[in-house]
Amino acid sequence: MTASKRVVCLLDDEFEDLELWYPVYRAREEGAEVVYAGPEKGRKHIGKYGVPAVADISYDELDADSFDGLLVPGGWAPDKIRRDVKVLEFVRRMDAAGKPIGQICHAGWVLVSAKILQGRTVTSTPGIRDDMENAGAVWLDEAVVIDRNLVSARRPPDLPPYAKAFCDLLFNR
Repeated sequence: MTASKRVVCLLDDEFEDLELWYPVYRAREEGAEVVYAGPEKGRKHIGKYGVPAVADISYDELDADSFDGLLVPGGWAPDKIRRDVKVLEFVRRMDAAGKPIGQICHAGWVLVSAKILQGRTVTSTPGIRDDMENAGAVWLDEAVVIDRNLVSARRPPDLPPYAKAFCDLLFNR
């Protein structure tokens, strides 16, 4: 079976394990191919609770034309991910193309640094609400917020509706 959609999930150390694995497995259950991108191809990254994930490609290999969707897990990884200019350009290109971008918890930091939140409605962990609002977003305290191609969620208890909303958008349902 050939995957009908291709999704990239951004990696770095100290990602929130559930916020990475749950949406990835949900997208795979739907038939999507999910590729991990990190600072270095083949490098193993360890989640906050010890579960590893290995980068299939490097950030240098990110190409918005090659992917149908983007997942950004939370944890402390987003604070590292958002410092890479290639990632930020990739996020901007994915957004400009209207491709689904899923972000949960602290992952909003990547979207803040990519400067794509002006006038958008989102959610995140309340801990970065000010960052999201200062980037021009309208912040809501809801389990899942969908604004065009952006799907955002607050924290692990929101994973079921978040992963469903992302997959629904990815597969045009």
